Amino acid sequence: MPAPRFLHKYDFPSMKFSLYFLGYEDKKDIPTDEKEATAWMFSRKATIELTHNWGSEEKCYHNGNSDPRGFGHIGIAVPDVYTACKRFEELGVTFVKKPDDGKMKGLAFIQDPDGYWIEILSPNNMLDIVS
Repeated sequence: MPAPRFLHKYDFPSMKFSLYFLGYEDKKDIPTDEKEATAWMFSRKATIELTHNWGSEEKCYHNGNSDPRGFGHIGIAVPDVYTACKRFEELGVTFVKKPDDGKMKGLAFIQDPDGYWIEILSPNNMLDIVS
């Protein structure tokens, strides 16, 4: 199987981070219209999201979850964020952000047993968040 390819980047200047998306897709298949490209990207079967928190380039390496923030987390797409979060709550998973907390509604962050952040997102509402 080929390695994932860079698909798209979104910058969020007001919150000082960028999202990078990788996937097993042919770049020539990506629509040229920005909204169509976003919808297309979030409809793929296997997309990896990487987050870069700005300003961390000259600081020492660590897991990115505390200052100075660098690589922050991975993102996992689920059909319904609220249903997934209900299950995580029932299982006693630690939340960093619940779906309706903060500026970005409809997505959540949980912690794995080692304290690394995992974003829980739904492709169905990502077009509204990144636009």
